[in-house]
Amino acid sequence: EVQLVESGGGLVQPGGSLRLSCAASGFTFTNYGMNWVRQAPGKGLEWVSRINSGGSMTTYVDSVKGRFTVSRDIAKNTLYLQMNSLKPEDTAVYYCMYGTVLAGSRYDYWGQGTQVTVSS
Repeated sequence: EVQLVESGGGLVQPGGSLRLSCAASGFTFTNYGMNWVRQAPGKGLEWVSRINSGGSMTTYVDSVKGRFTVSRDIAKNTLYLQMNSLKPEDTAVYYCMYGTVLAGSRYDYWGQGTQVTVSS
């Protein structure tokens, strides 16, 4: 059974930092690119960042470039999101997820999410 378990969220002041973790199990972690997606209060899902299966390529939404860093630890089967210089508009539930295609059908797997609140 695929499991993605996020942790590390919380309340932080503007300008502060948090590191989110996503512990993965039930699938071959090294075979898949992984994503962070967030949902702000009253808004839709927003893709934030992606890291490829080998960890050599990362991409970010423009609003977090230079502030967030995605990484993965193969030995620990864990995905991370280091968030620095946090802004109130970063307030959201953050999810890790990945997708795969089997027999022509797409399957997306999501964690339960972790709340990040940026406020003074």
